[in-house]
Amino acid sequence: MRQSHLFTKTRKEAPADETSRSAQYLLRAGFIHKELAGAYSMLPLGRRVLEKVTSVIREEMEGLGAQEVSLTALQDPEIWKATGRWDDAAVDNWFKTKLKNETEVGLAFTHEEPLTRIVSTFVHSYRDLPQYIFQLQNKFRNELRAKSGLLRGREFLMKDLYSFHVSVADLDAFYENAAAAYLRIFSKLGIGDRTYRTFASGGAFSKFSDEFQTVIDSGEDTIYLSKEKGIAVNQEVMQDDILQELGLQRDQLEEVRAIEVGNIFKLGTKYSEPLGLTFADAEGKKQPVIMGSYGIGVGRLMATVVECLADEKGMIWPKKITPFHVHLLELNAGQDETITAAVTDTIQKLETAGIDVLHDDREVTPGQKFADADLIGIPTRLVISAKTVAAGAHEVRDRATGTVQSLTTEQLLTYVRGI
Repeated sequence: MRQSHLFTKTRKEAPADETSRSAQYLLRAGFIHKELAGAYSMLPLGRRVLEKVTSVIREEMEGLGAQEVSLTALQDPEIWKATGRWDDAAVDNWFKTKLKNETEVGLAFTHEEPLTRIVSTFVHSYRDLPQYIFQLQNKFRNELRAKSGLLRGREFLMKDLYSFHVSVADLDAFYENAAAAYLRIFSKLGIGDRTYRTFASGGAFSKFSDEFQTVIDSGEDTIYLSKEKGIAVNQEVMQDDILQELGLQRDQLEEVRAIEVGNIFKLGTKYSEPLGLTFADAEGKKQPVIMGSYGIGVGRLMATVVECLADEKGMIWPKKITPFHVHLLELNAGQDETITAAVTDTIQKLETAGIDVLHDDREVTPGQKFADADLIGIPTRLVISAKTVAAGAHEVRDRATGTVQSLTTEQLLTYVRGI
């Protein structure tokens, strides 16, 4: 990809109303575009990152045995009335509208009800269970105050997984497998060392739910962390009896700020009973299906990576989700045929090896190229100039560490393959 062909451009300043570092950098670097408060379009660079994040998530969901679907955003009020969640007094962030024929519909903020209805069409016996079903789809939440860019939006991409079981024991086993998969996802995205399984309120369904909280000063949640045990407790459930049950002592916990990047929930029969989702057990007796739900806000996760890993110059993408593997900066573009030939040869060899390259071929100063490369945050920067051509080697810089190496083309291929 030639950088001169990108229709997006970098800019020096972010909109004054964007206060979070992730929103500022993503907007300045041309990864996203703000349509209105809480709604952002993904531009080419942002889309590439988002797709790689979803690939990591999809791999782990399929590893759990889950099947992918795509459910409608438009929602029939009747199934939500059956569970008591259509009333604004119960759910205060619905987007509701009317069709031309005055029929009222909603835009889904989650999908327990519609998926439960679908599953009831196909699940009849204990032999049909368990089932694990997930999707990656836009959700809509009428937040009173959208803020912090992708961290709290009104329209956003979510991974939601739902599990259906014959027993609580079966749900419990899968629930732990899902928790482990979540931790693997966060590790692959470079934030595993600061993301903790966090005990939170289970509401009416169970004693606890589990959040996954990434520790960072800019977070809006307060949690109490035991690094020794690798777990945390949300401020909302910080009570002596809870701490005793978890084997924790208040004076040994560290109060920190964090961003919630995922949650998992044991639903029991909250949705299966009112919507008639049952199965016949081994004796032929009807039983309600036991359910769980598991969510990750994908855009929020992407923004959290930026919040955690960026520095004062710009973003630093983990190698697993970088928009391109290599950012090639051609200095004095078009002014020296030997440089052009070296660039063409290097790109060809990199791409033949399956390595994605963003080629900065713009006719701008070297200083601007370096500054934009820092802002965009591709982890491996390759400089080709008259100096490097004369030396017969490439200048290779690691964006995260600042380490600079001089490598031949073959050494470069080995280096990039290795990371």
